[in-house]
Amino acid sequence: MSYEKVLQAGKFVIGTKQAVKALQEGIVQKLIIAADADPKITADAVKQASEREVPIIYADSMKKLGKACNIQVGAATVAIIH
Repeated sequence: MSYEKVLQAGKFVIGTKQAVKALQEGIVQKLIIAADADPKITADAVKQASEREVPIIYADSMKKLGKACNIQVGAATVAIIH
């Protein structure tokens, strides 16, 4: 997965709860899930994205995804919004 998509995205939300909220609001263009994230944590976001036909992209690791978002911790879920 290209982390440049996150860096180039004008707006995004970090975290599963925030991503689910954005999905429910219908403002998500793409959902990025870290491959090493606990599926129990990301399951709701994946389900919401699938129901709304939002593309899901898998990143290699939470650490790299967090770094791409300019945060000091790992990120399980990032939603690129419009």
